[in-house]
Amino acid sequence: MDRLTMDNKNKTEHGEIVAVCTSPQKQTRKINIQEGLIREDYGLVGDAHSSSLTHRQVSLLAQESIDKMRDMGLDVNPGDFAENITTRGIDLVTIPLGSRIQVGNEIILEVTQIGKECHNRCAIYQEAGDCIMPREGIFARAITGGKVKTGDKIRIL
Repeated sequence: MDRLTMDNKNKTEHGEIVAVCTSPQKQTRKINIQEGLIREDYGLVGDAHSSSLTHRQVSLLAQESIDKMRDMGLDVNPGDFAENITTRGIDLVTIPLGSRIQVGNEIILEVTQIGKECHNRCAIYQEAGDCIMPREGIFARAITGGKVKTGDKIRIL
């Protein structure tokens, strides 16, 4: 087995949802609502970032990334980085653009962006001098919708 094959085998291709987060306003921390509805070509219903006019309909961030900020001494939780879905056990930043991921039994998301430009330094950056969302968050378009809740499985298709 060559090194590339071994590296790909070691990447985690499935995990679980640990939080579903929303906010009615942009540039604020989101609240974990535990369960929500993702609408096709729109995003998480009730979230200010959801729109059929954007390729960033749903944002995802790994709990492992949040834990890095906790290790820096910050008191942060799912939703504090304005992500819609917090995952555990899946290496989000290694998923190639254009890949599809399944959330629960119904939802299919297509990865449209990895990371983002941070135009205004958020409160977390001001406090810690760093923020992981611009590097480790991913964004997706909702190909098919459905219910999403904590405990749902997530996997790369």
